[in-house]
Order: sequence, then structure tokens, then C-alpha cells
Amino acid sequence: MSLSLFFRPVDSSVYEWVSNQNTAFKAVDVYTEEFPNYAEADIALVGLTEHRGSEFDEGMERAADTIRQAFYRLKKGSGAYKVVDLGNLVNGHSLEETYGRVREVCETLISYQTFPILIGGSHDLDYGQYQAYETMEKLVTVLSVDAFIDVERRTDSSQESRANQHHLHQILMHDPNYLLNYSHLGYQTYLVDAEVPALLDKFYFDTYRLGLVNQNIATMEPILRSADMLSFDISAIKSADAPGHARTQPFGMTGQEACQLCWYAGHSERLTSAGFYEYNPDFDDERQTTAAILAVMVWYLIEGYYHRTYEEDFESNDFIKYLVPLPTPPEQIIFYKAKKSEKWWMEVPTPPTERMNERKSIVPCDPSDYEMATQGEIPDRWIQTQAKYS
Repeated sequence: MSLSLFFRPVDSSVYEWVSNQNTAFKAVDVYTEEFPNYAEADIALVGLTEHRGSEFDEGMERAADTIRQAFYRLKKGSGAYKVVDLGNLVNGHSLEETYGRVREVCETLISYQTFPILIGGSHDLDYGQYQAYETMEKLVTVLSVDAFIDVERRTDSSQESRANQHHLHQILMHDPNYLLNYSHLGYQTYLVDAEVPALLDKFYFDTYRLGLVNQNIATMEPILRSADMLSFDISAIKSADAPGHARTQPFGMTGQEACQLCWYAGHSERLTSAGFYEYNPDFDDERQTTAAILAVMVWYLIEGYYHRTYEEDFESNDFIKYLVPLPTPPEQIIFYKAKKSEKWWMEVPTPPTERMNERKSIVPCDPSDYEMATQGEIPDRWIQTQAKYS
């Protein structure tokens, strides 16, 4: 079945005013009359208008087109664009059916090695994004950027309008379980029950409160590099920069920091999908500042994608290998540093499980992990990685 059956073309009012030939609109194959060839594309924009998962739903159905309008006016990036815009996904008769459509679209695109970028809709739609990985026969890592941690348990169908507050619970409890790791960036301690981060820590999941993210945004790069899927709720951006959210907060990361994270995400060879959720134009200012920031975030994600270096052969001359002795077991940790990008990885022996034999995982890290090892300490990242597999 063709994906075109799931989509509506982009309305001409979104792009008819574009005249400059060097804009992103002119570089993207947009679904206006003929459905784009997504199988030959590198990246596909997917507009979402589903809002039944949010109790603040008015206006959210216009989010995707408002972001598009801001994105289309930006200048084309430096990459040789093979980007398509598939238009807006038609909602299902039920919220669950929409999840299924998001899943099928993402699953199909990823199978063609086309990177889906989902824009608009409520945050619970990332459940469909996550389900796209079910048939891939590998463990995946989910990264969520959000001021809240949405693990509220859904007790009955009447809570459908608050699905965006318990979608993480759905992901964590999904059967079959193919979740290797969950990472959460930018949560605000005073918005989250104290036991929630503690519970996630027990499962060796990674949680980083806003203060740690603000302290040094560059230390978040290895976390982005480890993720298969990015789910970004704009509540993570402070209200002064992004007022277009029903639960916007006075504190949060800046728009510039959000763009930096998107650059890291796009640059990661492992990442295969991204979603930007919860934008509501009705809450935005008259200049549509939030839409402008989201457009630039998408721009940086695409720009990062076209700067991927595909550094994989750790035994090649492209890497420097460091063997760091330790006074206690494991007695030695091996690190790798890419000569070109100066990114770091470390080797972690993983115990055998039902899914895999004993092997060595090479995981992204940063220079602080290496420095800790040279001082005779086992990096926390090494301990957590081994614990995840056991």
C-alpha cells in the first residue's frame, strides 16, 4: 500500500509567497500535486495534526503548517539536499489508529533508510514512532527531551485527552520489549515527582536534569550519539524563547541550546528518526517565535545529517587507541578517539544474555570518562552500560 493514502498535500497558502530560489522550500520536494519519491530520499518531513492526546488541543492541528512556513523561508543548508515533505498525516478514527499510522509511516521510511522528521502533534505520538522499531530485531535507545517525565499511568479510556502525560509509561511497558536504554534530558526537578528519576535510575536509564544540561551542553553530545530515536517536547525550552506550549515554563534550555542538541542529533550516524511535539500556535506570540525556533532546530538537524562522518572502523588509522590500566577489575579500559572529529568511545565487555553472547560494546563517551579512568576510577558510563546488558 502506498504511503500517499495516509497523507494530505501541503496547502498552497503555506508556500505560495516563497519567491527566493535559495530557500529551503526550493530545495525540498514538497507534496503539492504529486506524492514525492520517499524511497530515494535521505530525509522526509512528516506533518502531524493529531491532538486528541492533549487536553489543550485547540490550535495544535495547525502546528505542522506553521512550522513549515517558518522552515521554508530559511536558506538552504550546505548539503546536497535529497529531502521530501510528505504533507500532513491523516488522523485515524481513534487515537490508537493514529499511533498505528505513525508507526507504519516511520517503519516504511526507515526501511528505505529515509530519515523521518515528525513535526507537530501531541507528545504521545512518539509511541507510534517507537513502535516503528519493533520489527527491526535489535535493541534500541530512546532519547526524550522534555521538562516533564510523562510516566503517569493511564487507568481508563476516559484519560485519552491526557495521553501526552503517560506515553512514556506505554513505551516502557510495551510488549515485546526491545528497549535497551532510555535517556531523558532537561527535566525540571520541581515538575517531576521525586521517585520518578529514582525509579528510572534503578533500571540504569539516564536522566539529566535541566541544571546539568545548562552547565555544559557539549557533555550531552555522547547521549545524542547513542540514541536511535529522538523525541523532543518543546516544553524543554524556556517560555521567553518558546511560548507556544500549553505548559510552557519560565526556566528551560535556550533556543540556541536546543539547536545545538539538534546539530548533535543530526550528526549521529545511529539516529534514524526524530519528532518535535507539543507546539500550539494559539499559545505562541504574534511573531510566532516558537515556530521560528522549531524551524531552525529542524534546519540544524538536517544540516547535521549532511555532516555525518560514519566513523565505524575503530581499528583503522582514523582512530587513536588508548589502553588505560586500572588498579581494580576490569584492570583495563580501552578508549578510541577519532582523529578527524575528536569524538570519543570506550569499550565495555558485556555479559551474555538470552539475546546475545558475550561481546564487547563500543559506546560513545566524552573526554571526562577518559580522564576519570586515567585517575584510576571506573567511569559511571562504563558501569551503567555493563549493568544495562546484564
